[in-house]
Amino acid sequence: MLKELQMGLRACYMLASRVWTCICFLLKRKVRAIVQHQPVKYELYPLSPLSRHRLNMVKRKVLVLDLDETLIHSHHDTNTRPTVKPGMPPDFILKVTIERNPVRFFVHKRPHVDFFLDIVSQWYELVVFTASMEIYGAGVADKLDDNRGILKRRYYRQHCTPELGTYTKDLAAVQSDLASIFILDNSPGAYRSYPDNAIPIKSWFSDPMDTALLNLLPVLDALRFTNDVRSVLGRNLHLHRIW
Repeated sequence: MLKELQMGLRACYMLASRVWTCICFLLKRKVRAIVQHQPVKYELYPLSPLSRHRLNMVKRKVLVLDLDETLIHSHHDTNTRPTVKPGMPPDFILKVTIERNPVRFFVHKRPHVDFFLDIVSQWYELVVFTASMEIYGAGVADKLDDNRGILKRRYYRQHCTPELGTYTKDLAAVQSDLASIFILDNSPGAYRSYPDNAIPIKSWFSDPMDTALLNLLPVLDALRFTNDVRSVLGRNLHLHRIW
């Protein structure tokens, strides 16, 4: 009798545990959906006279933006192992012809990228610099720009330098004054020659809860007031991965 009672209690415990696990999963999914669709804001307050005077005293700076795994992630229809979860629809599909072969790229935008570009385009001259082929990179940049005219200057694979199995990006070719240019890139190898002019960012593939771009806004807001970006970014060399 006691053994049957113990077995019954154990079965009830296991059932309750499974029900609780299911409830927790559904709650987390619901919270994730609510957070994902909440409006995103970064308040732009009017500059004080002192801040406006300070900003007028420094040169307007150039922010260089990488594309793949920094602002977007994509995979093409010949990929045998997609890097995004099944069932996740792309934000847009880019159709290009490479070596006479039609290829479709399924492009996913990093969370908050449109909002991020809206804000930083008010602070900096934006430049796209990608190691991808121009036919692909130009199409992605056009979609991100969305006829706003904020991504006019663009550099592609032919502007990179092959080095140690990667493509490095020459920031001096974009802006000769290195005090007023910096790059946002997930690959340290891309800016190996300019570590004092770089902000590292974690590679993004499919996490819908990612907030990396939002987290950078306070830093970018402040950085535009500096005389030399290297005086600030040079202190963060420990954040760069060793290549």
